[in-house]
Amino acid sequence: MNEQNTGYAQGIGSSDIGAFADNLAESLDRQMKIAFEPEERKFLRRFSSTEVAGLLRVSTSNLRNRHKDGSFPEVFTDGRGHRFYTAEEVDDLRNILARTGKNADSYLPGRRKGDRLQVISVVNFKGGSSKTTATIHLAQRYALRGYRVLVLDLDPQASLTTFFGFRPELEFAEGGTIYDALRYEDQIPLSQVIQRTYFHKLDMVPAGLMLSEYETETANALARRVQPIFAERLSAALEEVEADYDIVLIDCPPQLGFLTLTALAASTGLLVTVVPGMLDIASMSQFLKLASETIKAVEEAIGRKVTWDFVKFLITRYEPSDGPQTQMAGYLRSILAGQVMTEPMLKSTAVSDAGMTQQTVYEVDPGQFIRKTIDRALSSIDSVADELEQTIQLAWGRR
Repeated sequence: MNEQNTGYAQGIGSSDIGAFADNLAESLDRQMKIAFEPEERKFLRRFSSTEVAGLLRVSTSNLRNRHKDGSFPEVFTDGRGHRFYTAEEVDDLRNILARTGKNADSYLPGRRKGDRLQVISVVNFKGGSSKTTATIHLAQRYALRGYRVLVLDLDPQASLTTFFGFRPELEFAEGGTIYDALRYEDQIPLSQVIQRTYFHKLDMVPAGLMLSEYETETANALARRVQPIFAERLSAALEEVEADYDIVLIDCPPQLGFLTLTALAASTGLLVTVVPGMLDIASMSQFLKLASETIKAVEEAIGRKVTWDFVKFLITRYEPSDGPQTQMAGYLRSILAGQVMTEPMLKSTAVSDAGMTQQTVYEVDPGQFIRKTIDRALSSIDSVADELEQTIQLAWGRR
């Protein structure tokens, strides 16, 4: 073979890989700015009357009549007379209903006196199980439902951070991520790295490549007996902002390292995502076994039991017409009984197509999709979120 024509005569070195990364980062940054011009930041669309009625759990006729009698303020109306609402306006209506409607508490589903902050880690041993997809969709749904939500990106790959319109390798190269609130030297308060987002009632803490240093630093810190140890660092960091949120969702890395263990020890609930295939279920089984053994060691180190209000398994990327998947989903339900969520997260072209522009099905313009496709995706994700919401409410002692 002629080496001159293969491109490998000199070999490809680390500097070449670095150049690949730089070229990709610059191109992605340009694409992000084009996608979100003129703001150069993501923004949230308005929601239709039908969507708002579903979020508020009222009928569309009730919504319409409230506008007619003046108890609801007017909002943007298009040329056909259809009303569209911003997320802030939806929240305003929710507060009006809580003051004037029957069963006022039902319109304000968040924490009440005595309720503890719900910290939910979304975990799996294996990449590709839709952890990030599940995390961001649940976070957005709960913010739209009226909860005060904080999401933490605990994966150094920072996919969740990118979903929020940030370029972590450019914007957080010098700091400003969850790493700064967890590190063992020069640690800063969590509040200083919380980013307000374009999504009403939804804040986030970004990740970046520096977060991978936490694994090595934790091993060194354990050898030096640095306090507090890793298993208590996130819990301590969250105490500062505990009163500001109802729900915290954590997107964990696809491995059982110190980052994931830090999240597990701080959590009140776990959501394990699993694709219904034999290899994925086998991988999840290994994850659960290893997690169980490792958590026992953590408990000995911190001198207390690590317990959760709930552990739920969410079937993801599910295709009801796929026979083997249906069989494996049934197998999971028979083995894990009531721990497997009734509602699966369906595999959807709407979700994947929206992801191409770093958007969710709550952000994209529904008119850009075939109505049946987007409705099916929204129905699936809404159902998953509503089922988990019931679990959260039960953890707060409500039915």
